[in-house]
Amino acid sequence: MTTVCVGTGCVRREAAGRARRPAAPAGRLCPDCHERLVRELNRLPELYEECARRLDGSGGERAVEKTSGGPLPGMPFNLRAAEARTSILAVLSAWASLVLEERDLAGPRRAVGPLVQFLTRHCGWLAAHDAAGEVCAEISQLVRSAHNVIDPAMTRRIPVGDCVEPGCSGSLTALVRPRRPQLPATIACDADEAHHWVGHEWLQLSRRLAATGATVVEAAPAQADEAADREPEVRWMTAADISRLWDMPPGSVYRRASTQKWRRRSRSGRTYYHAGDVYETLHGRDAAA
Repeated sequence: MTTVCVGTGCVRREAAGRARRPAAPAGRLCPDCHERLVRELNRLPELYEECARRLDGSGGERAVEKTSGGPLPGMPFNLRAAEARTSILAVLSAWASLVLEERDLAGPRRAVGPLVQFLTRHCGWLAAHDAAGEVCAEISQLVRSAHNVIDPAMTRRIPVGDCVEPGCSGSLTALVRPRRPQLPATIACDADEAHHWVGHEWLQLSRRLAATGATVVEAAPAQADEAADREPEVRWMTAADISRLWDMPPGSVYRRASTQKWRRRSRSGRTYYHAGDVYETLHGRDAAA
């Protein structure tokens, strides 16, 4: 029996309505999720140091005043940066301890660099371990938490579909920063960092997605009825999301929403539009252009 992958990338694929990939023989991760684990592990030393540069409160929105303890009372202190660094060291140490105990090996020095090198060498063993899914999830969480310290502006993630590059089995996600409208939305592949598109390239990308039959934000027109029956899989987008992804003025978004009668819903005072209706209208505009 073929075992399905338990890695972070495949868990996200399943949450987006796509099937998980098969795990490698005698393992619990597919090759893409195995590579992702190695890649994210090797990013941690740099992220650890980048968080250190923000301990004094610079570059972070959530700095707090340190009023007691430490050599300089009253000096701004970024608590989130300190917590991210503590978590990185603690999680890496915990997984290294698992490897040491079960494989009866000599341990590395308790520092981020040596721990990452040690775990990278034993990634093949971890990929076949019963806890492979947990190690992937925890390493991915460390990367996300560190990124949130480095770039504290809120980021929304919108599933787009399967990667359009030949031979790539990754998934595309649009990253939108509502608090930083000057930054374009980025559409990136979770398997290959070289596969990415900025917001103004979305229309060209949509042609390629349509040509390959890939699912777009889980609610392409051909799946509209099915998506309506499976409400948890429907994606909803704000006018700001649509404006950035399709590079069009917000006023045009509201006008099209009204004239095309996009399905909508409200939550906490904000209006969200049905992604399938949005794509059907704006993809048609792209095809006619």
